[in-house]
Amino acid sequence: MSAQPTLCALLILLPLSTLADSALSPSPILKHGACPSGYRPSSAYCVPGSKARPAIDKLGTCPSGYTPSGAYCLAGSQARAAIAKIGSSCPSGWSPSGAYCLRRR
Repeated sequence: MSAQPTLCALLILLPLSTLADSALSPSPILKHGACPSGYRPSSAYCVPGSKARPAIDKLGTCPSGYTPSGAYCLAGSQARAAIAKIGSSCPSGWSPSGAYCLRRR
């Protein structure tokens, strides 16, 4: 198996895992087309501005607590940390929401 598909999967999941570890604070994300609202392009990234909300890659429908913004989902005030769901279930301490797993409160 080539390392390239694994690297691509990690790059797609990086913003999601970063969000889960950063207690829902905005951080730079990989750029996929236009940056989401509140972010500006910088090289291959979208960098949050002072009023930016946390953003994750959009995988179909945004999870509960998030709203769509182009190729991204922006966290609302009640959003929980989100990661991409792999397979049909979520890890312990997380609940499913579409293509995502949300951290339980």
